[in-house]
Amino acid sequence: MDGFEFLQLLRAESSVPVIIVSAREADEDIVMGLGIGADEFVTKPFAPRVLVARIRALLRRIRTAGLDSITFGPYALDAEGYTLTREGQRVLLSTKEFEVLRHLIRHPGKAMTADEIYSGVWGMVYGDLTAVAVYIRRIRQKIEEDPKNPLYIQTIHGYGYRFNPEMLKGS
Repeated sequence: MDGFEFLQLLRAESSVPVIIVSAREADEDIVMGLGIGADEFVTKPFAPRVLVARIRALLRRIRTAGLDSITFGPYALDAEGYTLTREGQRVLLSTKEFEVLRHLIRHPGKAMTADEIYSGVWGMVYGDLTAVAVYIRRIRQKIEEDPKNPLYIQTIHGYGYRFNPEMLKGS
C-alpha cells in the first residue's frame, strides 16, 4: 500500500491533520495528495524550519477552526470530545454523523451542496454523494422532534442543506 492508499483509508475513519512529506514533486502528485485529504504537502528536500512552520500553521488553523462547544436547542455539541448531549443525556452519533453535524453547525445559515459537505467532511473531491443524504437523514432521526419537518438541518430544495442559524443559542 502506498501513502495515497493509506491516506484514503485514514480519511474514511479520521479527520486527523496530515502533512505529506514526499520526494514526489510533480503537480499531479501534489494535487492528488491534497485532493484525497492531506492538509499540506512538502516536497523533499526541505528546510526543517519550513516543515516546523507548516506544522505550527496547521495546528493554529485547527485550534481556531474548532468551536469547542456549541449549543443549539436542548443540545450541546462538544467538538473536542466528539459528543452530543441533550439536556445532559448523551445522543449516540457515529463519527461521520458527528462530523456532518459539526460541519453544518460551523457554517450556520450557509446553504451547502452535497459536494461541499462531502469534501468538507470526507476530505475528498470525488465520492458517493448519496452518503451525505443518508447521514443527514440519520442525524435528523436522532435530533429532530419531527424528522419530516426539521428545525435544525433544513433542506434547500434543488440545492442542498443548511443549519438553521436561529437554533443556535445566543442568536
